[in-house]
Amino acid sequence: MSLQRTIRILLSGVAALLLAAAPAAAQVRVGSKNFTEQFIVAEIYAQALEAAGIKVERKLNLGGTLIAQKALEEKQIDLYPEYTGTMLLVVLKAPSMTDPKAVYDKVKAEYAAQGLVLLSQAPMNNTYNMVVRPETAAQYRLETVSDLARVAKELKLGAGPEFRDRADGLPGLKSVYGIEFKEDLQMAIGLRYQALASKQIDVVNGYATDGMISALKLKRLKDDRNLWPPYYLVPVVRREALDANPQIAGVLDRVNALLDEPTMAALNYRVDGEKEEPKDVARAFLKAKGIVR
Repeated sequence: MSLQRTIRILLSGVAALLLAAAPAAAQVRVGSKNFTEQFIVAEIYAQALEAAGIKVERKLNLGGTLIAQKALEEKQIDLYPEYTGTMLLVVLKAPSMTDPKAVYDKVKAEYAAQGLVLLSQAPMNNTYNMVVRPETAAQYRLETVSDLARVAKELKLGAGPEFRDRADGLPGLKSVYGIEFKEDLQMAIGLRYQALASKQIDVVNGYATDGMISALKLKRLKDDRNLWPPYYLVPVVRREALDANPQIAGVLDRVNALLDEPTMAALNYRVDGEKEEPKDVARAFLKAKGIVR
């Protein structure tokens, strides 16, 4: 046997031993909250990670913010998409702030102390909007939330369950604008726009990226007293999971950077308006961007 062949055999044996000894990358558990945008974004994250060779377990539709946050803290999930303003007000219960960088920096520092990492925020601010039908806006001359405050006692609100407890929900509207509605109906997020269009309610708490707002030609009212902080989309990851799979950061930062408000609104409409599956919408988006085949 030649010396070169002997060396090759020895080297291949060493490589095999090293591969056998190397720990397999841990499976990443991707979570989401309980509304359309979260399902789509979580699928975008999950499918992008899978395309990068990372095994993923999906734990979607967990519930509201505090349920998803608890799942993260208790290591039931490794990451999920969240919004900077929600982290500031709902999770940290800090005073509202309006500067996007200041909000991100504060939340990032506070989360780091809990072993949680904020990756880069998307160019997408999914802030709240109060939304009405165009004929309602014309009838009452509504352009701003201050305008809405003048006539709110004549109107029915339809809002999701979290909106009653959040500082940026009904308590904030009452404190900042003095708003009190004629009636407040609690309803699932996915049913609000149909209820508004069918005149069961007069006002909904919407989000900037809701595709149904444009599709139904509804009217957004300007937050003229700056009740709402910025709500930029950010992946939140457990530090332990990131240490086990450092590739997560690069993958998620890349896809997150592709999500701006018009893009997200169009993706949301494909699910809410055209009744496509979130996983299919996510895949088509990633395929168009060359991230999956």
